[in-house]
Amino acid sequence: MTPNSLRSFALGLLLAATVTGGFYFFGPTEAESTVKSENTTKSEKLTEEEMIEKLTANGFIVHTEEEWNKQNEAANEKKEGTSDKKSEKENDGEVVYRTILNVSMGMTSIDIGNALEEAKIIDDGMKFYKEVENRGLENELRPGTFQIESGMSMDEIITIIFK
Repeated sequence: MTPNSLRSFALGLLLAATVTGGFYFFGPTEAESTVKSENTTKSEKLTEEEMIEKLTANGFIVHTEEEWNKQNEAANEKKEGTSDKKSEKENDGEVVYRTILNVSMGMTSIDIGNALEEAKIIDDGMKFYKEVENRGLENELRPGTFQIESGMSMDEIITIIFK
């Protein structure tokens, strides 16, 4: 950089700082909105009743704090009532776990058994492996994506996953 270009740059910075400072210190003290409402002016203050009228005219619903608390209590009671019904239904029936099992190349029947055990489909992964080994299917593993449920028997699971 030459000395003249450096001086010009410094002078530009000084001029910009001076103009910005002038607007900051000598400009308006309050920000004014450029958008003016049709019904309100800067000095007009609305009463509570006027605010409620304007809000209801625009489709809003205005509640007192008591009304709001009553509605919240009623909603909470309703929510608690439905959750009680759901828990009763869940206790009547048996919980069924579903999982999507992704079998890829290189996986073994031990890996499959462990994945099914983690998904709560079967109780013991090693028992699954031994059953597969007893049937001689450990090399017949079929890669793919399978949907398995906990209500299925060991035979059904093996038939789905193996060729």
